[in-house]
Order: sequence, then structure tokens, then C-alpha cells
Amino acid sequence: MEGVLLDANENSFGCVIDAFDALELNRYPDPSHKTVREKLGGYLNVPYENLFIGVGSDEIIDLVVRIFCEPAVDSVMILDPTYGMYKVVCDINNVKTISVPLDHNYQIDFQKVEDSLEENTKVIFICSPNNPTANVINKDSVLELAQKTKRIIVIDEAYVDFAEEFSLTYEAVQLPNIIVLRTFSKIWGLAGVRCGYCITSKEIIGHLYKVKAPYNMNKLTSAVILKALDNVDKKEELKDKIIGQREFLLSELKKINGVIKVLPSQTNFILFEVKEPKDVYKKLTAKGIIIRDRSSQIPNSLRVSVGTENENIKFLEELRNVL
Repeated sequence: MEGVLLDANENSFGCVIDAFDALELNRYPDPSHKTVREKLGGYLNVPYENLFIGVGSDEIIDLVVRIFCEPAVDSVMILDPTYGMYKVVCDINNVKTISVPLDHNYQIDFQKVEDSLEENTKVIFICSPNNPTANVINKDSVLELAQKTKRIIVIDEAYVDFAEEFSLTYEAVQLPNIIVLRTFSKIWGLAGVRCGYCITSKEIIGHLYKVKAPYNMNKLTSAVILKALDNVDKKEELKDKIIGQREFLLSELKKINGVIKVLPSQTNFILFEVKEPKDVYKKLTAKGIIIRDRSSQIPNSLRVSVGTENENIKFLEELRNVL
């Protein structure tokens, strides 16, 4: 907003950090995120009116549940095993969750979905590529589910930049009940700034902007995201490095005695199986190697993120020693 701004009880003389004067941090940020949405829309080839910016994807997950579900009345379906935040958000908002297992290939089991749907099931969460199984959910299956159930289908594409072909960006603009979640935390390397976004119909975007906190994205985050969108070549460079190291890890894990199974990955992490996962996890932690124990979701499973070359070599060395 331009003009003589005397409406918001701001400090009109500036902020205490001279280096940030150009960002005008003494003024509140744009609650509509228009500049960021326009630039992001240009990058995605999506109208900015179909974009919403959130404090990470987690804020958007929370807003979707609050908008579409009545506490203690409605339910949300989650296709497990998957990202744990969907259930956390539902629990916080007193919304029932229905857990439906993916099939043996970690794809949608339509019969189980149909058997488990309730009249008051309003939202279905699907993560693709999925966390922690690292596989892509069949795109046609997602679209069939959206058409058959008529529920709000939230496709979490946090890891989509590491996959070959999947994104439902185009469909999210065209269809009324699909919401695609994205984040700057993964491929962009900006987990510390907490910025996510979604692509969906203009109607749903309107609801999101009505319900969110007025100034959910600060000017520092906005400046970083705009700068990131000027560095797409760097993002592609990082992608190539991560995928290269992912393939190295996949290859080396398969050679280690004691590793029972290594799942294919279209993400920046790998799920693998060992006989005593909790013991292996504890021993690696004692050696300063921090991975994730996923055996409570998938028997015998551990998840390792793709690190730098040196980090990956150290992890493999210690894993061999432990096993």
C-alpha cells in the first residue's frame, strides 16, 4: 500500500537494523502475498489467483481441516503409512481420522477406501511421492479417487521435484476438489524459512485467505522466496547432486550384509529394512549418525535422508560396522 500510512500503529521512522531498511520491516507485510504469488505463478505456469502461501505446508494442512471439517462431527481419511502431520492436525482440531492402508505396492486400495468412507468424511490426504515409502502414487488412481468420492483430495507433493513425472498442478487448477501442496523446504533447501504453498481452485483459495492469520508470511521470508525464484538453475543443480547421491546410496545399501530390503526411491530419502531396527538406530545414534526409525509404521524399517557425499560415506561405513 502506498501513501501516508498512519493506520496500523507502526513505527514510521524505520527499524533498528539498518541493513534491512530496504525491506521496510517497520511496515506490516502484504497479507495477500501478491508479489510472491505472481512470481511463483510465473515459474509454475499457474495463475496467481490459484496460489496460496502458508507458513510451511503444515499451516495449509491445518487450514484445510479447519475450513472443511466440523470438530467432533466430520472425519478425514489418511492413506497410511504416510506423513504424520495429517493426523496431528486432525487431533488438535478434534476431527476424527480414518486410517486406510495402502496396498502391498503402497498404492491406493480402492476397495478399502470405499469400505471405510463415512458420510461425513470431508477430506482425503495423499502424499506423493509418499513419506516414508518414497514411491509415487499412481496419478490416474488419484484422479479416479477425486472423481468417485467427490471429497476434497489433498495431494502433498513436498518431494515431487525428485520424481520423474507426477505432478497434479494442472488438474488442481481445473478440478474443484483437488488441492496440491508444495514446499520450499526440500529441493529449494529453505526448510529454515518455513514457507509452503498450495495450488487449487480460486474458490478454495478464497476460503484459505479468509481463514488464515492476517500476516502469516513475514517480509524476510517473502524476500528469500523471491530471491530463490531467481535461482532456478541453482535448484536444478542441487537436484542433480541429490539424485546422484540417492542412486549411490541405493546401490551401496543393497550390497550390505544385514540389509534385508531397500525400497526404490523417487524422493530425497530411502527406506530400508534390517532385522533389529531399533537396535541399529540406537547404535547409529551413539556414533553420531542420526536417521529415522520407521519400524512402528513399517516392520523392520529405517529411513535415511540423502546427505552430502561425505555424510553418505560415513553413514554407510557406520551401518556396516553396526550390522
